[in-house]
Amino acid sequence: MRIVIIGSGKVGYQIATSLSREKHDIVVVDTDQEVLNRLNENIDVLTIRGNGISTKVLEEAGVKNSDLFIAVTNSDEVNMVACITAKQMADIKAIARIRDPEYANELNFIKEKFGIDYIINPEKATAKAIIGHIMNTYSGSVEDFAKGRVRMIEVPVKNGIFMAGKQIKDLIMPKNMLIGAISRDGKIIIPNGEDYILEADTLYIIGMKDSIAEFCNMINMPQLGKVRKVMIVGGGRIGYYLTKFLVDIGISVKLIEQDIDRCKELSDILGDGALILNGDGTNIELLEMEKVNEVDVFISVTGYDEENLLVSLLAKRLGAKKVIAKVSRPNYTSIIETIGVDVAVSPRLITASDILRYIRGERILSVSLLMEGEAEVLELIVGKKSVSVNKTLRDIKFPHGVLVSSIVRQGSVIIPDGNTQLRGGDRVIIFSLQPSIEKTRALFAEPIGGSKDEPYVDSKGFGRSINM
Repeated sequence: MRIVIIGSGKVGYQIATSLSREKHDIVVVDTDQEVLNRLNENIDVLTIRGNGISTKVLEEAGVKNSDLFIAVTNSDEVNMVACITAKQMADIKAIARIRDPEYANELNFIKEKFGIDYIINPEKATAKAIIGHIMNTYSGSVEDFAKGRVRMIEVPVKNGIFMAGKQIKDLIMPKNMLIGAISRDGKIIIPNGEDYILEADTLYIIGMKDSIAEFCNMINMPQLGKVRKVMIVGGGRIGYYLTKFLVDIGISVKLIEQDIDRCKELSDILGDGALILNGDGTNIELLEMEKVNEVDVFISVTGYDEENLLVSLLAKRLGAKKVIAKVSRPNYTSIIETIGVDVAVSPRLITASDILRYIRGERILSVSLLMEGEAEVLELIVGKKSVSVNKTLRDIKFPHGVLVSSIVRQGSVIIPDGNTQLRGGDRVIIFSLQPSIEKTRALFAEPIGGSKDEPYVDSKGFGRSINM
Protein backbone atom coordinates (compact mmCIF):
# COMPACT_ATOMS: atom_id res chain seq x y z
CA MET A 1 0.00 0.00 0.00
CA ARG A 2 1.19 3.52 -0.79
CA ILE A 3 0.68 5.91 2.14
CA VAL A 4 1.31 9.66 2.43
CA ILE A 5 1.88 11.05 5.94
CA ILE A 6 1.75 14.80 6.62
CA GLY A 7 3.70 15.70 9.77
CA SER A 8 6.71 13.89 11.19
CA GLY A 9 6.49 14.76 14.88
CA LYS A 10 6.31 12.06 17.56
CA VAL A 11 3.07 10.55 16.24
CA GLY A 12 3.99 10.85 12.56
CA TYR A 13 7.40 9.31 13.23
CA GLN A 14 5.88 6.34 15.07
CA ILE A 15 3.26 5.74 12.39
CA ALA A 16 5.89 5.89 9.64
CA THR A 17 8.08 3.46 11.61
CA SER A 18 5.26 0.96 12.19
CA LEU A 19 3.99 1.09 8.61
CA SER A 20 7.43 0.91 7.02
CA ARG A 21 8.11 -2.29 8.98
CA GLU A 22 5.17 -3.80 7.11
CA LYS A 23 6.82 -2.94 3.78
CA HIS A 24 4.31 -0.25 2.80
CA ASP A 25 5.48 2.47 0.41
CA ILE A 26 5.66 5.52 2.72
CA VAL A 27 6.02 9.21 1.81
CA VAL A 28 6.42 11.72 4.64
CA VAL A 29 5.88 15.47 4.18
CA ASP A 30 7.04 18.07 6.70
CA THR A 31 8.30 21.65 6.72
CA ASP A 32 11.25 20.83 9.02
CA GLN A 33 14.21 19.45 7.06
CA GLU A 34 16.08 18.50 10.23
CA VAL A 35 13.23 16.23 11.33
CA LEU A 36 13.05 14.70 7.86
CA ASN A 37 16.80 14.01 7.93
CA ARG A 38 16.42 12.14 11.21
CA LEU A 39 13.59 10.14 9.67
CA ASN A 40 15.71 9.23 6.64
CA GLU A 41 18.56 8.08 8.86
CA ASN A 42 16.39 5.54 10.69
CA ILE A 43 13.54 4.48 8.39
CA ASP A 44 13.22 3.45 4.74
CA VAL A 45 10.79 6.19 3.60
CA LEU A 46 10.66 8.93 0.99
CA THR A 47 10.65 12.42 2.53
CA ILE A 48 9.55 15.72 1.00
CA ARG A 49 10.02 19.15 2.54
CA GLY A 50 6.95 21.29 2.05
CA ASN A 51 3.53 22.38 3.24
CA GLY A 52 1.04 19.52 3.42
CA ILE A 53 -1.87 21.66 2.21
CA SER A 54 -0.09 22.66 -1.00
CA THR A 55 -1.47 20.88 -4.08
CA LYS A 56 1.97 21.10 -5.68
CA VAL A 57 3.58 19.35 -2.70
CA LEU A 58 0.82 16.72 -2.60
CA GLU A 59 1.27 16.05 -6.30
CA GLU A 60 5.00 15.60 -5.71
CA ALA A 61 4.17 13.18 -2.87
CA GLY A 62 2.11 11.10 -5.30
CA VAL A 63 -1.28 11.51 -3.64
CA LYS A 64 -3.09 10.65 -6.89
CA ASN A 65 -1.48 7.20 -6.90
CA SER A 66 -1.77 6.56 -3.15
CA ASP A 67 -4.19 4.48 -1.11
CA LEU A 68 -4.13 6.30 2.23
CA PHE A 69 -3.50 9.85 3.44
CA ILE A 70 -2.67 10.57 7.12
CA ALA A 71 -2.45 14.14 8.45
CA VAL A 72 -0.88 14.38 11.93
CA THR A 73 0.70 17.84 12.12
CA ASN A 74 0.41 19.93 15.30
CA SER A 75 -2.41 21.97 13.76
CA ASP A 76 -5.95 20.57 13.65
CA GLU A 77 -6.86 23.05 10.93
CA VAL A 78 -3.89 22.06 8.75
CA ASN A 79 -4.81 18.40 9.19
CA MET A 80 -8.41 19.01 8.13
CA VAL A 81 -7.49 21.17 5.14
CA ALA A 82 -4.79 18.70 4.04
CA CYS A 83 -7.30 15.82 4.12
CA ILE A 84 -9.90 17.86 2.22
CA THR A 85 -7.31 18.79 -0.42
CA ALA A 86 -6.14 15.19 -0.80
CA LYS A 87 -9.74 13.97 -1.15
CA GLN A 88 -10.33 16.57 -3.87
CA MET A 89 -7.24 15.45 -5.75
CA ALA A 90 -7.74 11.68 -5.57
CA ASP A 91 -10.00 8.82 -4.58
CA ILE A 92 -8.16 8.17 -1.33
CA LYS A 93 -8.90 7.26 2.29
CA ALA A 94 -7.99 10.08 4.70
CA ILE A 95 -7.18 10.08 8.43
CA ALA A 96 -6.86 13.29 10.45
CA ARG A 97 -5.58 13.96 13.94
CA ILE A 98 -7.92 16.47 15.60
CA ARG A 99 -7.05 17.30 19.20
CA ASP A 100 -8.84 20.48 20.28
CA PRO A 101 -11.68 19.73 22.75
CA GLU A 102 -13.73 22.45 21.05
CA TYR A 103 -13.96 20.18 17.99
CA ALA A 104 -14.82 17.08 20.06
CA ASN A 105 -18.59 17.47 19.68
CA GLU A 106 -18.32 18.30 15.98
CA LEU A 107 -16.42 15.25 14.75
CA ASN A 108 -19.36 13.57 13.03
CA PHE A 109 -20.19 16.84 11.26
CA ILE A 110 -16.54 17.28 10.22
CA LYS A 111 -16.37 13.74 8.84
CA GLU A 112 -19.63 13.99 6.92
CA LYS A 113 -19.10 17.54 5.68
CA PHE A 114 -15.48 17.16 4.58
CA GLY A 115 -15.36 13.45 3.77
CA ILE A 116 -12.63 12.57 6.27
CA ASP A 117 -12.78 8.81 6.75
CA TYR A 118 -11.26 8.50 10.21
CA ILE A 119 -10.51 10.96 12.99
CA ILE A 120 -8.27 10.27 15.95
CA ASN A 121 -7.72 12.34 19.07
CA PRO A 122 -4.53 11.04 20.78
CA GLU A 123 -5.13 12.90 24.02
CA LYS A 124 -8.70 11.64 24.38
CA ALA A 125 -7.63 8.11 23.47
CA THR A 126 -4.82 8.32 26.05
CA ALA A 127 -7.24 9.52 28.72
CA LYS A 128 -9.49 6.54 27.97
CA ALA A 129 -6.52 4.19 28.25
CA ILE A 130 -5.62 5.71 31.63
CA ILE A 131 -9.22 5.23 32.80
CA GLY A 132 -8.82 1.53 32.03
CA HIS A 133 -5.70 1.39 34.21
CA ILE A 134 -7.48 3.29 36.99
CA MET A 135 -10.40 0.84 36.99
CA ASN A 136 -7.99 -2.10 37.23
CA THR A 137 -7.72 -2.83 40.93
CA TYR A 138 -4.16 -4.20 40.74
CA SER A 139 -1.10 -1.97 40.79
CA GLY A 140 0.43 -3.24 37.53
CA SER A 141 -0.28 -2.43 33.90
CA VAL A 142 -3.34 -4.29 32.58
CA GLU A 143 -5.06 -4.52 29.21
CA ASP A 144 -8.38 -6.24 28.48
CA PHE A 145 -9.43 -8.02 25.29
CA ALA A 146 -12.61 -9.67 24.01
CA LYS A 147 -14.86 -7.18 25.79
CA GLY A 148 -13.18 -7.84 29.13
CA ARG A 149 -13.26 -11.64 29.00
CA VAL A 150 -9.47 -11.91 28.53
CA ARG A 151 -6.91 -9.91 30.51
CA MET A 152 -3.20 -9.29 29.96
CA ILE A 153 -0.98 -8.08 32.79
CA GLU A 154 2.68 -6.97 32.83
CA VAL A 155 4.69 -8.56 35.62
CA PRO A 156 8.26 -7.43 36.35
CA VAL A 157 10.35 -10.35 37.64
CA LYS A 158 11.96 -9.03 40.80
CA ASN A 159 14.27 -10.61 43.35
CA GLY A 160 12.42 -13.23 45.35
CA ILE A 161 9.54 -13.92 42.95
CA PHE A 162 8.93 -17.68 42.73
CA MET A 163 9.28 -17.76 38.91
CA ALA A 164 12.85 -16.48 38.63
CA GLY A 165 15.40 -19.02 37.37
CA LYS A 166 12.79 -21.62 36.35
CA GLN A 167 11.75 -23.03 33.00
CA ILE A 168 8.22 -22.12 31.96
CA LYS A 169 7.23 -25.81 31.73
CA ASP A 170 8.11 -26.25 35.44
CA LEU A 171 6.07 -23.31 36.73
CA ILE A 172 3.04 -24.00 38.89
CA MET A 173 0.48 -21.44 37.76
CA PRO A 174 -3.32 -21.16 37.72
CA LYS A 175 -5.16 -22.81 34.86
CA ASN A 176 -6.47 -20.84 31.89
CA MET A 177 -3.52 -18.48 31.56
CA LEU A 178 -0.08 -18.46 29.97
CA ILE A 179 3.02 -16.35 29.40
CA GLY A 180 2.54 -14.72 26.00
CA ALA A 181 5.78 -12.74 25.76
CA ILE A 182 8.93 -11.86 27.69
CA SER A 183 10.70 -8.51 27.53
CA ARG A 184 14.43 -8.98 28.15
CA ASP A 185 17.28 -6.51 27.59
CA GLY A 186 15.18 -4.39 25.25
CA LYS A 187 14.02 -7.34 23.14
CA ILE A 188 10.79 -9.34 22.98
CA ILE A 189 10.78 -13.14 23.21
CA ILE A 190 7.74 -15.22 22.29
CA PRO A 191 8.47 -18.12 24.64
CA ASN A 192 7.83 -21.85 24.79
CA GLY A 193 8.01 -24.29 27.67
CA GLU A 194 11.78 -24.65 27.42
CA ASP A 195 12.52 -20.95 28.02
CA TYR A 196 13.79 -19.78 31.43
CA ILE A 197 12.42 -16.83 33.41
CA LEU A 198 15.23 -14.51 34.51
CA GLU A 199 15.39 -11.72 37.06
CA ALA A 200 14.75 -8.31 35.46
CA ASP A 201 12.49 -9.88 32.81
CA THR A 202 9.06 -8.36 32.25
CA LEU A 203 6.37 -10.97 31.59
CA TYR A 204 3.21 -10.40 29.56
CA ILE A 205 0.77 -12.86 31.08
CA ILE A 206 -2.64 -13.41 29.52
CA GLY A 207 -5.70 -15.46 30.38
CA MET A 208 -9.15 -15.50 31.90
CA LYS A 209 -9.76 -12.65 34.34
CA ASP A 210 -10.29 -14.96 37.32
CA SER A 211 -7.05 -16.81 36.59
CA ILE A 212 -5.12 -13.54 36.29
CA ALA A 213 -6.59 -12.41 39.62
CA GLU A 214 -5.54 -15.70 41.24
CA PHE A 215 -2.01 -15.29 39.85
CA CYS A 216 -1.77 -11.69 41.11
CA ASN A 217 -2.66 -12.94 44.58
CA MET A 218 0.02 -15.67 44.31
CA ILE A 219 2.76 -13.09 43.69
CA ASN A 220 1.32 -10.68 46.28
CA MET A 221 0.67 -7.92 43.76
CA PRO A 222 -0.86 -5.00 45.70
CA GLN A 223 -4.61 -4.56 45.24
CA LEU A 224 -6.25 -1.14 45.44
CA GLY A 225 -9.89 -1.89 46.05
CA LYS A 226 -12.45 0.64 44.88
CA VAL A 227 -10.92 3.85 43.51
CA ARG A 228 -12.39 6.94 45.16
CA LYS A 229 -9.65 9.61 45.06
CA VAL A 230 -7.40 10.57 42.14
CA MET A 231 -4.76 13.30 41.89
CA ILE A 232 -3.63 14.56 38.48
CA VAL A 233 -0.63 16.75 37.65
CA GLY A 234 -0.92 18.54 34.31
CA GLY A 235 -3.92 20.47 33.05
CA GLY A 236 -3.38 20.02 29.32
CA ARG A 237 -5.75 18.19 27.00
CA ILE A 238 -5.12 14.78 28.56
CA GLY A 239 -5.60 16.20 32.06
CA TYR A 240 -8.85 17.85 30.95
CA TYR A 241 -10.32 14.73 29.30
CA LEU A 242 -9.21 12.56 32.21
CA THR A 243 -10.74 14.85 34.82
CA LYS A 244 -13.99 15.05 32.87
CA PHE A 245 -14.24 11.26 32.54
CA LEU A 246 -13.51 10.70 36.24
CA VAL A 247 -15.93 13.37 37.46
CA ASP A 248 -18.66 11.86 35.26
CA ILE A 249 -18.30 8.49 37.03
CA GLY A 250 -18.29 10.02 40.50
CA ILE A 251 -14.60 9.91 41.43
CA SER A 252 -13.08 12.73 43.50
CA VAL A 253 -10.37 14.56 41.51
CA LYS A 254 -7.68 17.08 42.41
CA LEU A 255 -5.93 18.55 39.38
CA ILE A 256 -2.67 20.51 39.80
CA GLU A 257 -1.66 22.93 37.04
CA GLN A 258 1.13 25.51 37.07
CA ASP A 259 -0.41 28.01 34.62
CA ILE A 260 -2.90 30.25 36.46
CA ASP A 261 -4.78 31.17 33.28
CA ARG A 262 -5.21 27.50 32.37
CA CYS A 263 -6.47 26.84 35.92
CA LYS A 264 -9.16 29.50 35.48
CA GLU A 265 -10.10 28.05 32.09
CA LEU A 266 -10.37 24.52 33.49
CA SER A 267 -12.39 25.75 36.44
CA ASP A 268 -14.86 27.44 34.09
CA ILE A 269 -15.16 24.35 31.87
CA LEU A 270 -15.34 21.70 34.60
CA GLY A 271 -17.34 23.67 37.14
CA ASP A 272 -17.51 22.31 40.68
CA GLY A 273 -16.86 18.70 39.67
CA ALA A 274 -13.13 18.83 40.40
CA LEU A 275 -10.76 20.81 42.62
CA ILE A 276 -8.36 22.78 40.40
CA LEU A 277 -5.14 23.79 42.16
CA ASN A 278 -2.57 26.28 40.88
CA GLY A 279 0.90 25.06 41.81
CA ASP A 280 4.00 23.05 40.96
CA GLY A 281 3.25 19.32 40.98
CA THR A 282 6.89 18.53 41.81
CA ASN A 283 6.68 20.50 45.06
CA ILE A 284 6.81 18.03 47.96
CA GLU A 285 5.15 20.45 50.38
CA LEU A 286 2.20 20.93 48.01
CA LEU A 287 1.76 17.18 47.52
CA GLU A 288 1.90 16.56 51.25
CA MET A 289 -0.48 19.42 51.98
CA GLU A 290 -2.98 17.98 49.48
CA LYS A 291 -2.60 14.55 51.14
CA VAL A 292 -1.12 12.61 48.25
CA ASN A 293 -0.70 9.70 50.68
CA GLU A 294 -4.49 9.29 50.74
CA VAL A 295 -5.08 9.08 46.98
CA ASP A 296 -5.80 5.77 45.31
CA VAL A 297 -4.23 6.75 41.99
CA PHE A 298 -1.74 9.51 41.16
CA ILE A 299 -1.31 10.50 37.49
CA SER A 300 1.23 12.83 35.89
CA VAL A 301 0.44 13.99 32.35
CA THR A 302 2.52 17.14 31.88
CA GLY A 303 4.32 17.81 28.61
CA TYR A 304 7.66 16.61 29.99
CA ASP A 305 8.52 12.92 30.37
CA GLU A 306 11.19 13.57 32.98
CA GLU A 307 8.80 15.56 35.14
CA ASN A 308 6.12 12.88 34.83
CA LEU A 309 8.52 10.15 35.92
CA LEU A 310 10.01 12.22 38.74
CA VAL A 311 6.75 13.36 40.26
CA SER A 312 5.20 9.88 39.93
CA LEU A 313 8.11 8.36 41.85
CA LEU A 314 7.84 11.14 44.41
CA ALA A 315 4.12 10.49 44.87
CA LYS A 316 4.78 6.76 45.25
CA ARG A 317 7.31 7.38 48.01
CA LEU A 318 4.89 9.75 49.73
CA GLY A 319 2.26 7.01 49.88
CA ALA A 320 0.16 7.08 46.70
CA LYS A 321 -1.14 3.53 46.13
CA LYS A 322 -0.75 3.50 42.33
CA VAL A 323 1.11 5.90 40.03
CA ILE A 324 0.68 6.41 36.28
CA ALA A 325 2.98 8.52 34.08
CA LYS A 326 2.66 9.74 30.52
CA VAL A 327 5.88 8.90 28.68
CA SER A 328 6.48 9.66 25.01
CA ARG A 329 10.19 9.09 24.45
CA PRO A 330 11.11 5.57 23.28
CA ASN A 331 14.39 5.48 25.20
CA TYR A 332 12.55 5.55 28.55
CA THR A 333 10.46 2.45 27.82
CA SER A 334 12.95 -0.12 29.10
CA ILE A 335 13.44 1.52 32.51
CA ILE A 336 9.84 2.25 33.52
CA GLU A 337 9.17 -0.88 35.59
CA THR A 338 12.66 -0.97 37.10
CA ILE A 339 12.39 2.50 38.65
CA GLY A 340 9.05 1.87 40.33
CA VAL A 341 6.40 3.53 38.12
CA ASP A 342 3.35 1.25 38.08
CA VAL A 343 2.02 2.18 34.63
CA ALA A 344 3.39 4.22 31.72
CA VAL A 345 1.16 5.35 28.87
CA SER A 346 2.32 6.66 25.49
CA PRO A 347 -0.03 8.76 23.32
CA ARG A 348 2.32 8.07 20.43
CA LEU A 349 1.94 4.29 20.70
CA ILE A 350 -1.79 4.46 21.41
CA THR A 351 -2.30 6.54 18.25
CA ALA A 352 -0.13 4.27 16.11
CA SER A 353 -1.95 1.18 17.39
CA ASP A 354 -5.33 2.66 16.56
CA ILE A 355 -4.34 3.71 13.06
CA LEU A 356 -2.84 0.27 12.40
CA ARG A 357 -6.10 -1.32 13.50
CA TYR A 358 -8.05 0.89 11.11
CA ILE A 359 -5.72 0.26 8.18
CA ARG A 360 -5.74 -3.50 8.62
CA GLY A 361 -9.50 -3.84 8.26
CA GLU A 362 -12.64 -4.75 10.17
CA ARG A 363 -11.46 -8.21 11.23
CA ILE A 364 -8.66 -6.65 13.30
CA LEU A 365 -10.41 -5.67 16.52
CA SER A 366 -7.42 -4.28 18.42
CA VAL A 367 -3.67 -3.80 18.12
CA SER A 368 -1.28 -3.36 21.07
CA LEU A 369 2.37 -2.53 20.45
CA LEU A 370 4.98 -4.09 22.75
CA MET A 371 8.48 -2.63 23.17
CA GLU A 372 8.10 0.19 20.63
CA GLY A 373 6.45 -2.10 18.09
CA GLU A 374 8.98 -4.96 18.17
CA ALA A 375 6.00 -7.21 18.78
CA GLU A 376 2.23 -6.86 18.74
CA VAL A 377 -0.77 -8.34 20.46
CA LEU A 378 -3.45 -8.71 17.80
CA GLU A 379 -7.12 -9.38 18.47
CA LEU A 380 -8.85 -10.55 15.30
CA ILE A 381 -11.72 -12.58 13.87
CA VAL A 382 -10.90 -15.82 12.02
CA GLY A 383 -12.32 -15.72 8.49
CA LYS A 384 -14.88 -18.47 7.88
CA LYS A 385 -13.01 -19.59 4.75
CA SER A 386 -9.45 -18.91 5.91
CA VAL A 387 -6.78 -21.60 5.50
CA SER A 388 -6.67 -22.09 9.28
CA VAL A 389 -10.32 -23.08 9.74
CA ASN A 390 -10.88 -26.63 11.02
CA LYS A 391 -7.15 -27.12 11.57
CA THR A 392 -5.45 -27.75 14.90
CA LEU A 393 -2.89 -25.16 15.96
CA ARG A 394 -0.07 -27.69 15.64
CA ASP A 395 -1.02 -28.23 11.96
CA ILE A 396 -0.97 -24.53 11.05
CA LYS A 397 2.36 -23.37 9.64
CA PHE A 398 2.91 -20.29 11.77
CA PRO A 399 5.94 -18.09 11.07
CA HIS A 400 8.62 -17.69 13.74
CA GLY A 401 7.66 -15.85 16.92
CA VAL A 402 3.88 -16.34 16.94
CA LEU A 403 1.67 -17.58 19.78
CA VAL A 404 -2.11 -17.97 19.80
CA SER A 405 -2.77 -17.15 23.44
CA SER A 406 -6.56 -17.13 23.70
CA ILE A 407 -9.66 -18.02 21.70
CA VAL A 408 -13.13 -16.69 22.46
CA ARG A 409 -15.90 -18.84 20.98
CA GLN A 410 -19.59 -18.21 21.60
CA GLY A 411 -18.72 -16.20 24.70
CA SER A 412 -16.43 -18.82 26.24
CA VAL A 413 -12.67 -18.34 26.66
CA ILE A 414 -10.33 -21.12 25.56
CA ILE A 415 -6.63 -21.13 26.47
CA PRO A 416 -5.47 -23.35 23.62
CA ASP A 417 -2.85 -26.03 23.15
CA GLY A 418 -1.54 -27.68 20.00
CA ASN A 419 -4.65 -29.87 19.68
CA THR A 420 -7.11 -26.97 19.75
CA GLN A 421 -9.00 -26.60 16.47
CA LEU A 422 -9.88 -23.20 15.03
CA ARG A 423 -13.32 -22.37 13.69
CA GLY A 424 -14.52 -19.59 11.45
CA GLY A 425 -15.74 -16.63 13.48
CA ASP A 426 -13.46 -17.37 16.46
CA ARG A 427 -12.04 -14.29 18.17
CA VAL A 428 -8.32 -14.94 18.72
CA ILE A 429 -5.66 -13.01 20.63
CA ILE A 430 -2.20 -13.51 19.15
CA PHE A 431 1.31 -12.49 20.20
CA SER A 432 3.55 -11.94 17.19
CA LEU A 433 7.03 -10.59 16.56
CA GLN A 434 6.86 -7.71 14.10
CA PRO A 435 8.42 -9.46 11.05
CA SER A 436 5.80 -12.24 11.27
CA ILE A 437 2.67 -10.09 11.50
CA GLU A 438 1.72 -9.97 7.82
CA LYS A 439 2.06 -13.74 7.34
CA THR A 440 0.14 -14.35 10.55
CA ARG A 441 -2.75 -12.12 9.49
CA ALA A 442 -2.90 -13.92 6.13
CA LEU A 443 -3.42 -17.23 7.94
CA PHE A 444 -6.67 -15.95 9.44
CA ALA A 445 -7.97 -13.74 6.62
CA GLU A 446 -10.78 -14.43 4.17
CA PRO A 447 -9.64 -15.34 0.64
CA ILE A 448 -10.55 -12.63 -1.87
CA GLY A 449 -12.12 -14.99 -4.38
CA GLY A 450 -13.96 -17.14 -1.84
CA SER A 451 -11.61 -20.10 -2.30
CA LYS A 452 -8.87 -21.10 0.13
CA ASP A 453 -6.47 -21.19 -2.81
CA GLU A 454 -7.08 -17.52 -3.62
CA PRO A 455 -4.92 -14.61 -2.40
CA TYR A 456 -6.00 -13.19 0.94
CA VAL A 457 -7.74 -9.99 1.87
CA ASP A 458 -4.95 -7.72 3.12
CA SER A 459 -4.69 -4.40 4.91
CA LYS A 460 -6.25 -2.38 2.10
CA GLY A 461 -9.72 -3.29 3.34
CA PHE A 462 -9.73 -0.62 6.08
CA GLY A 463 -11.81 -0.77 9.22
CA ARG A 464 -14.95 0.99 10.25
CA SER A 465 -14.66 4.66 11.12
CA ILE A 466 -14.72 5.16 14.89
CA ASN A 467 -14.22 8.45 16.67
CA MET A 468 -11.75 8.36 19.55
